[in-house]
Formats: sequence, structure tokens, C-alpha cells
Amino acid sequence: MKKAIVIGSGFSGLSTAAFLAKAGFQVKVVEKNTELGGRARMKKINGYSFDMGPSWYWMSDIFEVFFNEFNFEIDSLYKLIKLDPGFKMVFADDEISIPADFQQTCEIFEKYEKGAGIKLQEFIEDAKKKYNIGINFMYNAPGLSLLELFNKEIIRNITSFQLLTSYRKHIKEYFSHPKLITLLEFPVLFLGASAAKTPALYSLMSYSAFKQGTFYPIGGFNCVIKAIVKLCKELGVIFLCNEEVIKINLTNNKATSVLTKSKQILKTNFVISAADYTHVESGLIPKRYRNYSEKYWEKKSFSPSALIFYLGIQKKLKNLIHHNLFFDEDVENFTQDIYEFKAWPKKPLFYVCCPSKTDESVAPKNKENIFILMPIPIGVKDTQALRKKYFNILISKLEAYCQQDIVSHIEYQKSYCIKDFESDYNSYKGNAYGLANILSQTANLKPKIINKKICNLFYAGQLTVPGPGVPPALISGKIVANQIIKSLK
Repeated sequence: MKKAIVIGSGFSGLSTAAFLAKAGFQVKVVEKNTELGGRARMKKINGYSFDMGPSWYWMSDIFEVFFNEFNFEIDSLYKLIKLDPGFKMVFADDEISIPADFQQTCEIFEKYEKGAGIKLQEFIEDAKKKYNIGINFMYNAPGLSLLELFNKEIIRNITSFQLLTSYRKHIKEYFSHPKLITLLEFPVLFLGASAAKTPALYSLMSYSAFKQGTFYPIGGFNCVIKAIVKLCKELGVIFLCNEEVIKINLTNNKATSVLTKSKQILKTNFVISAADYTHVESGLIPKRYRNYSEKYWEKKSFSPSALIFYLGIQKKLKNLIHHNLFFDEDVENFTQDIYEFKAWPKKPLFYVCCPSKTDESVAPKNKENIFILMPIPIGVKDTQALRKKYFNILISKLEAYCQQDIVSHIEYQKSYCIKDFESDYNSYKGNAYGLANILSQTANLKPKIINKKICNLFYAGQLTVPGPGVPPALISGKIVANQIIKSLK
């Protein structure tokens, strides 16, 4: 029986482990932290359950496909509900909620701009086409050969992808109202790059957000991690927590074992890095075996990092729903601070997640569980003074919006920023979301899943194909597992 070691228990690591175990491999997942899940860990304290990472459940069909591959239905693993409204955007003088019903969303667009209801249907129909082709490509493109780009479907629809058109320009071909443009831009703005530098291909995100809808697993996003761990264990996967890998041992350009911090030597036939790509290359293997140099990573464009505050509030808050996006400052200035100046924003935009509005289990009765997230550039200075400064800015804005005193009712508070991403996940410059979705980092232009000099070392996760996000991470695991299985034939 072939052995495989997976480093890291985030979504891509668990996915890889599951597919390899299904194929008959003996799999061990080695996790440096005490909890499984990588960025999707959960922190439980004083009756509160905080999802530490992902909170947006989009591309629901990819989750279904994943579990169906193992003969599981989602309903048997966790309870999934569709949020209504899915989310809302708060402006300085207005707010727009996006209903679960797409026709109602079209009617809202029509109120802001004559003809925008029909235009949204056309925009989303185009986005759906990109989504279906794009997702199919993701599943079948390990990013190892340019020939992958020359399949019939890609060639037939290459102009439809609008790779040389920016997402912003694409939106403006349909809409002129600034609030509608901001609504459609936000999925890439918060999680990737400026809409002016993101290919129009990524309108596929809007298809998921506005047409498929926003879902939530009762108990929190970590319930999805628990579900994958459950199926992994049923397939015989072994988990080692609080066990950091500090070296990959090599013999004749081949990984033979990994060494852990507790001095365990785990022998293996394959090593899969689902940890930070740059950390594995710079810290676990000799320099001569790296795929990429430090200069390579320095030149890459990264999605933002984040300053996050997890708060337990001793009372219920008014006006908030589950997902709240505060775009009450100038979007262009914010974008410029983040993506061009690479500085802490002067007037931040931010996101507030309040899952206790949907799920009574994540907070004590009559209390509120919230986290506040503000995007920041990777690698910027991270100090307690800066965290405190921005907490005061954000909480003041939130108090004004809720028309309530919040500060004096906070019974639990934890901040999380660049230093924490680095220490908990060995994250390159504290990045939270991986590489930005710009043209020069799309598909085969992403870092490779194979090590070019170590024949049995593979990479999964947000810094390789298909890219950042939970659904792509699930696909990443399948791609890597398939490549390993293929190498044995």
C-alpha cells in the first residue's frame, strides 16, 4: 500500500487526503495547530463559537459534487440553509439588501437605474456561461501544460472569457449607477484585486453571489471541515495534530520521510504540501530544490491580508443581518490605499459577520457573535497600537449604524492580523487569501502543483491552481490526488 503524508489540514489538504485514501493510499495528515481546519478552524470560548476564517458559502454546487464523490449527501453531514437576504451593502446614505430570490434582486436594480433589471439578467446569464466553462476547466486543468488551454470548449469560447477586458469595464458595459457597480465589484475587491485589474472572467463570482445565492451551514463554517474529517476517518486517514513538520527528508531527489518538531520521522512514498507554498520551499527543503526563488514571490501580486476582531457581545444588536458590507467611504481611495500604495487605509471599508442572527448555537442566549474584518495589504506593519486605532474607528462606525452602545457590552474580544497569519499558518507576509486573480496569475500561470526537482513532492492550496477560496481548495485537492494516482500508472 502506497503511503502519503499531507502537510496541513485546511480544505485543500483534507480534500487531497480524502481522494488519496479513496484510491487506496495509507494517508496521514500532519497539522501544526491543535485544531484541524487550517484557516477554517473554530474557536470556542465562553459559550461563543467563532469561525476563524471563511464565512461566505458560495459555489454551493462544488461542495455537493465533492461530497457526492464519496457517496455522501450534504443533508446527512450538516444542515445547510439559504440566507435571505444573502447580504447587504451599507453606503453612507443608503443600504441595499440582496434577496435570495433573483427576480427580486432584478427589481431592486431597476429602482436604481432604468433598464438595470433586464441588464442584470443579461449580465448574470453571461456570468453563468463563464462559471460553467470555468469550473469545468478548473477540474481538468492541473496547470502543467499549455496544451490544457487548447481544449475545444476553451477555444470555442475564448472571446467570451474576456481575459483582456477588466471586470470594471465589463460591468460598465451594463450599468452606470455607482452603487450597482460597487455591488457587483465587491466579490473581487475584498478577496482579490482591484476590479480595474481583474479579468472580466471573474464575473463568474457574481453568478454565484446573485443567482446561486449565499448559504450557511448551521453550527458555523467549521462544520464543513468536521464533515470532511468524518469522511476521511471513515476512509482510514490518520490525523496528527499539534505536530509541525520541520523538514522533508530527501534521498536521490525523492522525498522519503518528514521530520516533525517532536522528532517523529514519518516514512512516505509521497508528500503533499497543503501548507503555505513559500514556507515549504524556504523552510522544509534545501534551496537547490525550490521551484521558485524569493524574488519570484516578491514580484507576485497578492490578495489582501486582514485585520479581524472576534467579539462576544452581551446583548442583541439592531440593524445587522448575517453578512454586512460597509462601503460608506470612497471606494476608489480605499482601493488605491490597499492595492497601489500598499498602506493601511485612511478611510477603511469593512465587513461585519453576525452569524448569531441566523444560528442560535454560536452565541449564548440574547447575546451576539460578530467578527469585523478590514482588508489590508500583506506585509504591512502590524502593531497593537495600530490594531487598537482601527478597532476604535470600526467599532465607532458600527455603533453609529446600530444606534447602540457596543463597547461597554463586549465580554470577549480577540484581534487577528498579519503576525497571527504568519505564526499560525506560516503565511507569506501574513497573506489571508493567496494570490490576486489577475491575468498574469491565472490558470497555467500560477505556481505549479509539482516540484520540478523532487519527483514525489506536490503542492495544493490557495497559492497554486485553481486559486484562492474554499471551493477552489476542494478542487485543488482532487487535482493533486489525481496527478499522484496518474504518476503510478
